[in-house]
Amino acid sequence: MLSSWRLQLLSRLETLGTVRAVAESLHLSASTVSQQLAVLETETRSRLLERSGRRVRLTPAGLLLARRGREILDQMAEAEDELRALNDEPIGTVRLGVFQSAVFTLAVPAATRLATTHPHLHVELIESEPHESAAALRAGEVDVIVTTTDYTGLSWGADLEIIPLGTDPVVLVLPPGHRLARRPAVSLATCVDETWAGDRPQSYMAQLTERLCREAGFEPRIACRFGNCLMQLRHVESGASIALLPALAVGPDHAVVTRELSTPVYRNITIVVRRGGTKRAAVNAVVAALRDHPEIPELSTPDRDPTHPGRAVSPFATEETSS
Repeated sequence: MLSSWRLQLLSRLETLGTVRAVAESLHLSASTVSQQLAVLETETRSRLLERSGRRVRLTPAGLLLARRGREILDQMAEAEDELRALNDEPIGTVRLGVFQSAVFTLAVPAATRLATTHPHLHVELIESEPHESAAALRAGEVDVIVTTTDYTGLSWGADLEIIPLGTDPVVLVLPPGHRLARRPAVSLATCVDETWAGDRPQSYMAQLTERLCREAGFEPRIACRFGNCLMQLRHVESGASIALLPALAVGPDHAVVTRELSTPVYRNITIVVRRGGTKRAAVNAVVAALRDHPEIPELSTPDRDPTHPGRAVSPFATEETSS
């Protein structure tokens, strides 16, 4: 009989790519993982791995078993949930991956409501930015993600279910008393001499800021790069910079001024889950709580087809259409 534990190791190897990465993700030694995969080859009487330089890669048989193994593991976990919850009551732990600007505005309120309505359901919040969350979902590290489908380079295959949540405007964040704060909307071309607070290199907001500034005719002069919106806001509060941030990231308790861009830019916010995944009752409850977002008036329902975004909806529309 196949071991569910060894199937999990093989599935993780397909997702993470190396034995070392699998070992680190499970706090095991690489030799332990290799030994267990060797036992799995013996159990299946199949060659599942082959050498590729100093690494190993999955053979066609290994790829087949890894993918079928993931389905088997999901079905086993789902059966366990069904046996424990014959009345379809959401129970257990759901790991929710969410980008930082939506943690306190969207995820925490949803988890708080669920703690009251479904006391046997535990929601674990995990910060996961758009360039990280899809891979984490596929690897089984999270069960639900809140992300944006505008981020380039991501693959949204048939294995994932995308549930539109709304749109969030990208705003210019200024210190109080800034010369541009007198304008109801600001053209980025007027910011050529400004100093910017930025996100980490290669992140969603870092790429967006750089692209929009370049389209406006200049290269942004970056004063700092923080992977934390609160630190960026504090830097702007000090008067040392300005920034482009999602409106969700800017709460009323920050001493900053926000202005719309003269050419509006929005990001499409979505919930994504694995199709046919485990914990369906629990996952469905979390999705329903996320879609009930009365605390967020600025999160509006998209008035355009998100699969065919224009510049006013998708911040990466120009990049997508030019590629």
